[in-house]
Amino acid sequence: MSERNGITKSATKALVWMLVLLFGIAGIIGLAKLSGEPKATFVPNLALDLSGGTQIILTPVVAEGVQVQSEQISQAVSIIRQRVDSTGVSESQINTSGNNIVVSIPGIPDKNTLALIKSSAKLEFRAVLVASSGAKTSIGKEGSKPIKTSNAKPTDRSDLNQVTPAIQKAYENLDCAKSFREPGQVDAADKPLITCNRELNEKYILGPVELDGTDLSNADSGTVSGANGTTTNEWAVNLSFDSAGGDTFGKVTGRLFPLAEPRNRFAVTIDGYVITAPAARSVITGGTAQITGSFDQKSASVLADQLKYGSLPISFKVQSQENISATLGSEQLQAGLLAGLIGLLLVVGYSVFQYRGLAVLTLGSLVVAGALTYLMIALLTWRQDYRLSLSGIAGLIVAIGITADSFIVYFERVRDELREGKALNVAVEAGWNRAKRTIIVSDAVSLLAAGTLFALTVGNVKGFAFTLGLTTLIDLAVVWLFTYPGFRLMAQTKFFAKGHKWSGLELREASGFGYAGRGQFKISPQVSEAKAAKSSKEAELRQTIAERKASADRTQSSGQEETN
Repeated sequence: MSERNGITKSATKALVWMLVLLFGIAGIIGLAKLSGEPKATFVPNLALDLSGGTQIILTPVVAEGVQVQSEQISQAVSIIRQRVDSTGVSESQINTSGNNIVVSIPGIPDKNTLALIKSSAKLEFRAVLVASSGAKTSIGKEGSKPIKTSNAKPTDRSDLNQVTPAIQKAYENLDCAKSFREPGQVDAADKPLITCNRELNEKYILGPVELDGTDLSNADSGTVSGANGTTTNEWAVNLSFDSAGGDTFGKVTGRLFPLAEPRNRFAVTIDGYVITAPAARSVITGGTAQITGSFDQKSASVLADQLKYGSLPISFKVQSQENISATLGSEQLQAGLLAGLIGLLLVVGYSVFQYRGLAVLTLGSLVVAGALTYLMIALLTWRQDYRLSLSGIAGLIVAIGITADSFIVYFERVRDELREGKALNVAVEAGWNRAKRTIIVSDAVSLLAAGTLFALTVGNVKGFAFTLGLTTLIDLAVVWLFTYPGFRLMAQTKFFAKGHKWSGLELREASGFGYAGRGQFKISPQVSEAKAAKSSKEAELRQTIAERKASADRTQSSGQEETN
């Protein structure tokens, strides 16, 4: 009795954990909706092929007479895809049309995503020569003292002698609040640049380009560590340069550090606009640097993404931006859902035919797996802007077969144990110990396939791989926390424990022949000798090698006992 109570307690505990998981996810989403979180939803977002979205066409901008190389376009596509992926937008499509790049994004992208896509010029690092707050700030009236200190040639890229009277006049006349740059404008790398920051509240004269995005190997955001290694609440952007870039950056900061404000600052530009212009507080060597300031987590992450994915081999301008309709539409969505329903009904029908009463456990497990999958997709829709495509739905349909396969393996293992003459409670535990290894290996193969597809493919195939991997993990959770404990509780009921003919666990004695253990067979007394002999011969043909060896060993042992 104590053993039975222990099984009940253990199985009930597992089922409670499954309920906690289901209601926990649903509760998180529900509380977010009640608190006014705009993206929290129980309805998964649909991808580009099912709901439409936004299409942006980028056209390369190069100097007259310069040919665009296919390698440059391919590299630009790769970088733009990284930019889009970094924002959490899923199921996007980035393709080429001649020399144009066509970016298609599901739904309505936010400003940060659009900015990353449209910021298509090269990422450049320039020394600050002159800076002033305010969009209309002037150094002085025309004819006042020039910025440059002499008529000598500039000695370095921070030398104010680079600022000619014409550049000074253009700077004084610049109004950041008014349009002052052409779309896709290409700036000379070896000449000073007059520009403003992205917020249009500070204007600059910048020196020639010192470094560009190809010298930057990585950028990420994080909190600043204190002197004793403790983490502070201050957010920063961390930069890593390649070997050549690190050497150059060390030399530049060595030149900037002794200079007075604002000439000790180092501006980073994308598309000709300054996105940040921090001051050099020390000579920075070693190929790494940290940008600090009034950052919060979001602004630090945005700047890190802009730096990390800001370098394109050529500049682009936006040729067009428009809304696009779904490529497949509601009819294909309905067809996909219908296919999934048919597959589900076939699995349930097979379970009823083959396992009868056990089909209740099969159906319950499928319902729990479906509910958990739906909630996980809804959670990912809210937190990661995940979108369900038709290929993703195909992955969910395939998951029905994966889940059903786990049930079949377990049920058949239990039946094998019953045929060996074990009690149902014992068979359920022994069958689980044998089945769980097979289930783990089977799901591991599915996860490996899904992971390989996700890592090596893009677009719709990636969506299929993601849902396949997600549902495989959910299958493991359902089998462990619902199917197995549910079977343990069912095994304690009279209907299943007594092997009712509709339970799916009967021993089939009425047929006159049954499997009774390794290398052993049982024959009902009601069966005639001729039929018994025929059945035995047929059974012997179906024995495995191990069973035949066991039977031979048993016969030999019996003969030795008679001789003795």
